[in-house]
Amino acid sequence: MAKEVISSSFDFAAYLAKAKTRVEAALDSSLGPERPEELREAMRYSLLAGGKRLRPILCLASCELTGGDSDKALPTAVAIEMIHTMSLIHDDLPSMDNDDLRRGRPTNHKVYGDALAILSGDALLTRAFEMVSLRTSGVSSERLLKVVGELSMVAGAPGLVGGQVVDLQCEGKNVDLETLEYIHLHKTGALLKASVVCGALIGGANEDLLDALSRYAKSIGLAFQIVDDILDVTSSSDVLGKTAGKDLVADKTTYPKLLGIDESRRKANELIDNAKAVLQPWREKAAPLLALAEYIATRDR
Repeated sequence: MAKEVISSSFDFAAYLAKAKTRVEAALDSSLGPERPEELREAMRYSLLAGGKRLRPILCLASCELTGGDSDKALPTAVAIEMIHTMSLIHDDLPSMDNDDLRRGRPTNHKVYGDALAILSGDALLTRAFEMVSLRTSGVSSERLLKVVGELSMVAGAPGLVGGQVVDLQCEGKNVDLETLEYIHLHKTGALLKASVVCGALIGGANEDLLDALSRYAKSIGLAFQIVDDILDVTSSSDVLGKTAGKDLVADKTTYPKLLGIDESRRKANELIDNAKAVLQPWREKAAPLLALAEYIATRDR
């Protein structure tokens, strides 16, 4: 990968730590006095369970690239993490991916039961739209409407839901590369793309930059899931914080299964290089996004 495109003066580790702390604080203050209290506990249990927080950080970095005020994008960044958390809670259910471990601890339904897990996910999804529409200040209604539209698409049948349905339908079946890419681009890639696009919309990106960021996001979204497929085979549950090898147990088609691990890594690296090349006209301001792309390709969890 072409690491030379990132400014040598950019301290990515410091940027990532600061951004993550900022996001964690915003997430912690985002949930009000829901009743019954058990609902609030279940929402907080999964929302505040840690994780990389890549999606909200991508949102903030994208807004910054446009020259926008990332404080104004923070409610949208929180909304994106709420949608992501909802998808994890629901994906882990016995009727879906049936997983007992998420982010190093028992999944939501193992602690609160299936019914409350479903409802806490629903509550986080709807709270996400409240964050954008009612808790954002200093952003035009036109821009917010575009963000709401983008998140509505990604959270529904054209995005996460559609990808999950096809993923479930394909378990135990021979799946070609085109179908696998469809699953990854919708189940995982769609929200990563929305993270970047929504930050740019809040910041007021012009059409050229918005198009470049969309292409960047599509590439890193697919690369992210390819790396996830590789880690499911090569890493352990202790390192991942979730059950390793579950794709093999569920007889799911993955990139390593179709292409092998080495070719899958080559494909992920190619996508990351493509993503970084798209942002070369903005390379100085895009340092966080360029570094985040490399991070996605080289992560170990």
